[in-house]
This record gives sequence, structure tokens and C-alpha cells, in this order.
Amino acid sequence: MEVVEGPVVTRRQELGAASARSLLLTVLGEFVLPDERPVWTATLIDLLADVGVAEKAARQAIMRTADSGWIEASRVGRETRWTLTAAGTRLLREGTDRIYGFAADDRPWDGRWLVMTVGVPENNRALRQRLRTRLGWTGLGSVNATTWVTPRVDREPEACRVLDELGLTIGSWSFVATAGRLGDERSLARTAWDLDAIERRYEDFLELVGRPRPRTDRQALVAQIRLVQEWRRFPLLDPGLPRELLPPRWSGNRAAEVFRERHAAWAPRAAAAWAELARRH
Repeated sequence: MEVVEGPVVTRRQELGAASARSLLLTVLGEFVLPDERPVWTATLIDLLADVGVAEKAARQAIMRTADSGWIEASRVGRETRWTLTAAGTRLLREGTDRIYGFAADDRPWDGRWLVMTVGVPENNRALRQRLRTRLGWTGLGSVNATTWVTPRVDREPEACRVLDELGLTIGSWSFVATAGRLGDERSLARTAWDLDAIERRYEDFLELVGRPRPRTDRQALVAQIRLVQEWRRFPLLDPGLPRELLPPRWSGNRAAEVFRERHAAWAPRAAAAWAELARRH
């Protein structure tokens, strides 16, 4: 993700374990953002408790999120309620679009590749790591230490912004090309991305989300939070390759179907439980 004005979510925050702050972001994006109304501290603490977050950790997550500029407080008597800031609203909308757009992304591929060559001094390991993280987040994979590729050529502007922000524009080149006679494009994809590791993550996701059978609205609310929390990592792990480059019976296809099915089934009940919870506090 490119740097934007205001607060940003780091790749580490997105891909790390289900921390209190990460779960809070999921709740904010799923329920507070579309509701467009302030939410009480007690509501957030109550719901986070249902997904295993202790009250102290929940309060710390709320305060850290406020310190980051994503939410702001207003006092009503002795109670506090929270509203998304403009920056927080923008960031959560971008995240929501990425999550649901990724689940539905089945664009045809025209056979073209974006190829970028980027030179970084070998002794600057910190810069090399930042480049790897940022370009990886943009969806590019590395063939070697200097060459990055993606079959999604529309990602060139975002990738160029990354290079500009890292001071690596001079001495770098980008090309849009089709494959020649040498080599196999599926092998290229496996060189640039660890598709086996990504597929294992999808299989873990399918095993995890296949278990819940919520009987009550509140259980559906909790199940939806866990579903979205697990799914939100995949747009950052999976480069979204066209099917021509994927292994046969790619688990990501089934995982996307299951995500859409579960979310559609649980969303109305989860929304009802959220509305009831918000009214109680």
C-alpha cells in the first residue's frame, strides 16, 4: 500500500496475529463504518470480549487507534463514544474495497506483464527490506534481487509511487511486455511468489471457517468478525494472479466462494445483533 496523507495500516498490522487492535479495525470497518454513527466504548469492549480480547487490551487498542488518528472521542456525561475521523473513514473504505474487491476479482488477463528493474545498494539491507515489503504489498513478486514482475500491468502507477517515495526512481526501469520463446510463465509465477505457502493459508482458512454454525444473531456477529478478520489478510498475501498462471484446483478459488457465501449468510443476522448491542449501551 502506498503512503497516503494521514494514518496508514502497516503490512505487519494486517498480517500479524489477531491482535486486539487488528480485531478492533475489523469491527470498525464492518459495523461502525457503514452505520455512520458514533459507538460507545462499552459497545466495543463488550463485542471484543466475545472474540477473546480482555478489557484492558480492548481499552489499549481503542486508545492506540485514537492516537493513530483513526477515531476521535466525545464525552457524554461520564461515558465516551467514538467517531471515525475523515482519515480513518478513508482508510477503512480503502481496506473494505480491497477485501471485497479481491474476493470478486476475476478479470481476464491479456497476457502482458509489468516488469520492473530496481537497483538497491547491497549494503543497504534496510532499504532492500522496505522495497520488498512495499512492492510485495503492491502485488509484485521478485524474480531476483533486482527484477520485479506482475501480470497486473495496472499496478504500475502504484509501484512507481513506491519507488519515488523510497528514492529509487533514478536507475530503475519499467516495461510492459509479453512472454517470448524461452521459459514457462507458470514457472515464472512460482519463482516470483511462494504459491504453495499461500495455498496452505487458504486451506487453513477453509478448515477454520467451515466449522461455525451460528444459532443466534450474536453468534453470527462473532462468526462474521472472525471470518473477515481471517480473510482480510489474503489481499496482502495473494498477488491475485490470473487463472492461467495458477496451479490446477487452486484453493484460493474455493476460499473466495466460501467467504462470499458465509458473509452473505451471516451479514443480516450480524447487523441485527450489532444494532441490538449498540442500543443497549
